[in-house]
Amino acid sequence: MTWSERDQQVIWHPYTQMQTAPAPIGIVRGEGASLFDEAGNSYLDATSSWWVNIHGHAQPYIAQKLAAQAMQLQHCIFAGYTHPAAVELAERLLPVLPGRQSRVFYSDNGSTAIEVALKMALQYWENKGIRKQKILAFNHAYHGDTFGAMSVSSRSVFTAPFDDLLFEVHFIDTPTPDNLPQLKAAIESLGPDSIAAFIFEPLLQGAGGMLMYEATALDQLLQYCKQQQILLIADEILTGFGRTGKNFAMENVATAPDIICLSKGLTGGALALGVTTCTADIYDAFLSESRLKTLFHGHSFTANALACTVALASLDLFLQPECAQQRDRIHAQHQQFLQRLAAVGTVKHTRLLGTVLAFEIITSGQDVYTNQLADELHRFFRAKRIMLRPLGNTLYILPPYCITNEELGRVYESILEFVERT
Repeated sequence: MTWSERDQQVIWHPYTQMQTAPAPIGIVRGEGASLFDEAGNSYLDATSSWWVNIHGHAQPYIAQKLAAQAMQLQHCIFAGYTHPAAVELAERLLPVLPGRQSRVFYSDNGSTAIEVALKMALQYWENKGIRKQKILAFNHAYHGDTFGAMSVSSRSVFTAPFDDLLFEVHFIDTPTPDNLPQLKAAIESLGPDSIAAFIFEPLLQGAGGMLMYEATALDQLLQYCKQQQILLIADEILTGFGRTGKNFAMENVATAPDIICLSKGLTGGALALGVTTCTADIYDAFLSESRLKTLFHGHSFTANALACTVALASLDLFLQPECAQQRDRIHAQHQQFLQRLAAVGTVKHTRLLGTVLAFEIITSGQDVYTNQLADELHRFFRAKRIMLRPLGNTLYILPPYCITNEELGRVYESILEFVERT
């Protein structure tokens, strides 16, 4: 039996209707921007395996560091104990982050990084003896699939079975120069004194449809929130580590966040790891002789030594000048392709931010995650052996930085073949 056949007897896959989905492809090896199945066929990973892989698959430097660490220390409890990889990662990560981040709290993935941030923000005010419990977020937001993360995400197909169980969050539109007065009025009507935090994906809303918005209007909104003493939680889980052009999306605005959430590209896609960082002011509010002011949150695999080690290795590669050059090259290639794509009558809303290119395919039906177009796109690109996973009728390219111009050209030509026949 193949790995795919064995899988179908025992596995339940994410975001998959198991009754109707085609059999999964059994992947056994990766190299650069490609993955290889058990028959030896290669698949070009044009979405970085759910946006996590920034340096390429089976990256030798990361693999070497991981192997060496595995022979020395794999994991230890992180309450009352520490280890070099966790300390070094925090020491190296904090100085490169936007704003004045002071402390690192480790968790397991993006959703848990969000949970930590929400608990930090809410308990911050509780510890200071101030009752502020409202949370502000953007429409079309997506912050993860655990309950807190779902609560601060827009209600959608992802949250529908649980909507009645999620805590109340107040949603506003992403800012533009025209709607800023209305957004400020909406916040004013909620009573800023009762709003604990504003959580947002800076510049790019990923699962909401690769929606992009301008930095200037965002900065003005963030400045207003700061003036109202609303804590700012920047969800850089997707946008961090170069995806929007700069190292971090918050580098595009002047207003500093109070809390930052990271995952995905943090380890170069090698292992699961989440990070929530905060300013000294946030951290200091938890310092007390009273244990009741402790942040009672943790995970069995908090600061896993292997994950911290590959994050350090990924950071080594990310901070090399060659990585920025790769991102600039991809951006330039995307720009040229967008000119060709914009001339096709079956697409709309072509857009580009850093290494992320996105557009909508015009359909007569409703543009939702469950439409038939998404299934058609899956089948088409799977036959082309290109990994592209649409968000409803939104198609996007979000490649690892090591992808070559030739490989990008293959992706572009396949996209044009599909949209020109649609």
